[in-house]
Amino acid sequence: MATSQSLRDNPRLDRWLRFEPDRTIRVATGKVELGQGILTALAQIAAEELDLRLDQVRVMSGNSLEGPGEGYTASSWSVEHSGGAIRAVSAEVRALALTRAALRLNAAPEELSVLAGEFVRGGLATGLDYWDVAPEIDLSAEATDAVAPKPVAEHRIVGRAIPRLDLPAKLTGTGFIQDIVMPGMLHARPVRQPRRGARLRALDDEAVRRAAGDEVMIVRRADFVAIAGEDETAVRKAAAKAADIAVWETRRELRAEQASPAWLAAQPSHDRRIGDPAAAGDAHRVSMRFSRPFLSHGSIAPSCALALWQDARLTVWSHAQGMHPLRANIAATLGLSIDKVACHHVQGAGCYGHNGADDAALDAALAAMELPGRPIRLCWTRADEFSYEPLSSAMEVEVHATVGEDGRPVGWTTEIWSAAHGQRPGVGGAYLLAAEALETPPPERKPFDIPEERGGGATRNGIPLYDIATKGIDFHLIHDVPVRTSSLRGLGATLNVFAIEALVDELAARAGADPLAYRLSLLSDPRARAVLERAAALARWSERGPGGTGRGLGLGLARYKNSSAYAAVVAAVEVDEAVRVTDVWCAVDAGLVINPDGVANQVEGNIVQAVSWALIEEMRFDASGPAGVDWKSYPVIRFNDIPEIHVELVEASAHDPLGVGECAGGPAAAAIGNAVAHALGVRIRDMPMTRDRVVAALMDT
Repeated sequence: MATSQSLRDNPRLDRWLRFEPDRTIRVATGKVELGQGILTALAQIAAEELDLRLDQVRVMSGNSLEGPGEGYTASSWSVEHSGGAIRAVSAEVRALALTRAALRLNAAPEELSVLAGEFVRGGLATGLDYWDVAPEIDLSAEATDAVAPKPVAEHRIVGRAIPRLDLPAKLTGTGFIQDIVMPGMLHARPVRQPRRGARLRALDDEAVRRAAGDEVMIVRRADFVAIAGEDETAVRKAAAKAADIAVWETRRELRAEQASPAWLAAQPSHDRRIGDPAAAGDAHRVSMRFSRPFLSHGSIAPSCALALWQDARLTVWSHAQGMHPLRANIAATLGLSIDKVACHHVQGAGCYGHNGADDAALDAALAAMELPGRPIRLCWTRADEFSYEPLSSAMEVEVHATVGEDGRPVGWTTEIWSAAHGQRPGVGGAYLLAAEALETPPPERKPFDIPEERGGGATRNGIPLYDIATKGIDFHLIHDVPVRTSSLRGLGATLNVFAIEALVDELAARAGADPLAYRLSLLSDPRARAVLERAAALARWSERGPGGTGRGLGLGLARYKNSSAYAAVVAAVEVDEAVRVTDVWCAVDAGLVINPDGVANQVEGNIVQAVSWALIEEMRFDASGPAGVDWKSYPVIRFNDIPEIHVELVEASAHDPLGVGECAGGPAAAAIGNAVAHALGVRIRDMPMTRDRVVAALMDT
């Protein structure tokens, strides 16, 4: 049984589990709830291994003082890493408790069982429970990870569809950080430095106060500015006025062409080869080039944070995805000892990736330190979120296959041009945004992308899953882009899978083979074959009609990061100038599934987001910066455009749980691209596949 990385990093039992006086057990995790249902799944794991009812488990998430440090909640690792640690710790603590109870009862541990935390012997209650023997268990000891968890056949909670524990609060208006109200709280808005190195030359404070229509405070530290006050409307008006009239020494100016993937790919890059050396010779080489634009996270609510500076201690409440990294980054930025900073997670209204949450936390902390003793609730505007959050990098990908005499690839190279996808604060020298406005800004840095052993950034899923003799990546990391780029759900996997699966379809056509049969001929992995065959059966692939009729059916397949969950997707589209996705069928192998509803919900949401990226989303630039600053100028998919989605989880409970939250995005985008090619008889190689691109493709035929 492999030890979870999270358990290796946090080996003490008491970092994970504590017996509470109210006869519940507190389970701690460094991973946080982002809408993926992780708190419910982790509670199920603990309750299962400890033989408790679910209501006897309390999950503490994202507490930088008491909980385990598990880095960022990212890369679909929460169940694999945190869940693995909680499973191991819970199994070990149960065994320790049974040993103590057996001593008290003059019994052998194997004579006892546990029912809802009570020890049972021969089917009869013993009068002892966990909390009676808890004082005799040394939870300060390190986990041995030597106790085997329950076999699957004995599961009674894991594998069940348990309603999400976080939903009641959200449905009653108290579940999000934006809902928090504290006594004496002030509202705040930042007035953002327009670019790195900009210096504030003038700000008419009186004009700002007049615009507010109520009392406001203007907070300034070096070139950081925020407006604070008791009335949120007044603060909003004052901040808008300040942004209009502030005179900066330099301002950011972008050009429209800098948003183009082609512009990005033409910039200087750091180049390297990953994987096998390129196959020799190119006599039968087939190549195709694809692109996707810069993307916004499109978070439903703008970033928000609360902070309190009191008694020389800073407390921050944030919906960022890693409280231990946030604590370290804020402490370093503000020159505080880390023991003077505490960060606590409060759920926000959705983000898979690095949006403005971390940056808003530093904004709130800066304002709080200038206004001690008052809780500061600092909220970005919608325009702030679109303008200043990190974007997901535009990309170009060219896939090259060296094809043998039998029409099957013997060599493969995925060539990738992209800026970094992994610039979370504290990673590779990245920092929080407002640090640029302080007295000593952080030094300029070269972007650092996520290494392959962590799943890769731009290179994620760049190596095909198929049986090909030589497989590699030529990676061109672009250093100098005019906007911040960082993580967004799936990172580079979406375009990489889109491109790989498109070329596989083209190779099948060149070989005169059905796309499904051709893929199966290249696959020896039985789990990959199983999801592919199941998705095809769900979609009735055998009834697929001829191409070029305006209706299409397409396939996409990948194993996320080539190490997490498998997903195969079939998409049905109708194309009449614009593309409409009508149905999506998806089969997923996630290993042992903790909560089937939770997994299905994640897969469905990932597919919806992939449809939006494939057909609609694109961030453009103008002179002032990103041009999409509202839902009209940066549209996302609407409810009436969501297709019928059918998800089936392939039975694989004999295998360990696999990360699932991002597994369907690349295959879904690829399936849509292949379906459009089937419908039109011509392939669109650039996302989003807009009406203009459809019309242009048709005119070229």
